[in-house]
Amino acid sequence: MQKTDIICVGKVKEGYLREAVLEYSKRLSAYCRLSIVEVADEAAPEKLSPALQTQIKDREGERILEKISDKSYVIALEIAGKTLSSEGFAKKLDELANTGRSHIQFVIGGSLGLSEAVLSRADYRLSFSAMTFPHQLMRVILLEQIYRAFRINTRQPYHK
Repeated sequence: MQKTDIICVGKVKEGYLREAVLEYSKRLSAYCRLSIVEVADEAAPEKLSPALQTQIKDREGERILEKISDKSYVIALEIAGKTLSSEGFAKKLDELANTGRSHIQFVIGGSLGLSEAVLSRADYRLSFSAMTFPHQLMRVILLEQIYRAFRINTRQPYHK
C-alpha cells in the first residue's frame, strides 16, 4: 500500500476544516497509509519586508526539510507549479505507483508560501489554481483530490 504524507505548516484551527480533514483521512485509509505532518509556523504580521518574508519562509522550510524522506517523491504545492485536471492528477499518481514510487510526500507551505530550499528539493511542483487559497483550506482540497484520484484509478464512482 502506498504511503502518502502531507507535510504542512501550522495547525488547522477551524473546527469545520478539522472535521473535513478527518473525514477524508478516514476515506483514504482504504487506499493508502496517510500521515499528516504539521510543522510549526512563524508569526507573519501583515506588513513584512521581502527580506523578512524570505527569513520566515526559510525557517519554516528548514522544519519542512527535516520531515522529508530521502527516498520519497516530493510534490510541492506552489501557485506557479503545473496545473492538472483531476484525471491528470490521478494519472500522475498512478504513474508514480507503477514506477515504484511507493512514498509520496506533498508539501503545503504557510501563509507566505514555500522557501526556495523546499522548492528545490521538490520532484514536482503542483498548482491547484492561479488563485490563492488559505493554507488550512488547501489541506482539505488536497485530501479531496487525492481521494478522488484513488477513486478514478480504481474505477470507482465519484461525483463530477
